[in-house]
Amino acid sequence: MKYTFPLLAVIALVGIAGFGSLIPGSQYVFGIVVPYAAMLLFIGGFVRKVLDWGKSPVPFKITTTCGQGESLPWIKHDKLEAPSTTAQVVARMAMEIFLFRSLWRNTKTEVHDGPKLTYESSKWLWLFGLIFHYSFLVVVLRHMRLFMEPVPALIKLVEFGDSIVQIGAPTMYLTDVGLVLGVLLLFGRRLINPHVRYISLANDYFPLFLILAIAVTGILMRFFLRTDIDIVAIKQLAVGLVTFSAISAMPAKIGTIFYIHIFLVSVLLAYFPFSKLMHLGGVLLSPTRNMPNDNRAKRYINVWNPEIKPHSYSSYEDEFREFMVNAGIPVEKELPKKEGE
Repeated sequence: MKYTFPLLAVIALVGIAGFGSLIPGSQYVFGIVVPYAAMLLFIGGFVRKVLDWGKSPVPFKITTTCGQGESLPWIKHDKLEAPSTTAQVVARMAMEIFLFRSLWRNTKTEVHDGPKLTYESSKWLWLFGLIFHYSFLVVVLRHMRLFMEPVPALIKLVEFGDSIVQIGAPTMYLTDVGLVLGVLLLFGRRLINPHVRYISLANDYFPLFLILAIAVTGILMRFFLRTDIDIVAIKQLAVGLVTFSAISAMPAKIGTIFYIHIFLVSVLLAYFPFSKLMHLGGVLLSPTRNMPNDNRAKRYINVWNPEIKPHSYSSYEDEFREFMVNAGIPVEKELPKKEGE
């Protein structure tokens, strides 16, 4: 049921957009109101999440290290695994963000008869993740051409590189295949691997189904339902959304499949800040990655700690001397004698 409910939810979303867009006047809702609301939720939720993380206290340096830290001059320092300077931290973060370095180093551990503990490479997971994320990135960049007039040269270059193989007519984009393949492989991993399947929840499957539905509807528009949509009208609406003139630029008819596609994209944007997809922003704020490993060279002071005034023993004893004497605890100064003693 962990993946049945998310699948049914995505099917329901497709049905809502498909049948809802057929109602006269609802095109303004699915083409203007919903995208604007989704973008506001995405930006507001993203910023709020990042600010909350930024305000979280980090009482200790908890840098993840798995290499030799900076030490004596004749001991080789692993600068990427135990960075000690800001430049080394930036290099490590860049490798993590653009090449998924920690996922490349990931290994699979199993216990066999004996007992015998084995470590196996999981490079296939790194490859699937790389294909999926970079395909998604290129698809987003390609779609920027719909919102810009004239189209920047960089976007044209990305689109040219994506279609350089020139498969079919219209040309099949490599990232269309990569995105669908990456989603299916990541979904298959959650089904086949018993350990991953056990810890997977419904909110792990829902984004996969949603992204797959977005990719499939996009492919349908490009290759199978081209006669049902008006690409010029889509461009007109997209530019109108960016320039806040979508109401006056709203085309008379675009096509049902387009409204399904943009509705699913809007749902993904609105869902993004409240899901695990926020690792997009969280990776930059992870204290295990963005802090240098210089604990022994520099004293780390937690800026969130309240200012503590020094309290000497003599002042402590002055404050609690009577209680200490009553408890039989030796004191440096005797209690002052009371009158009549």
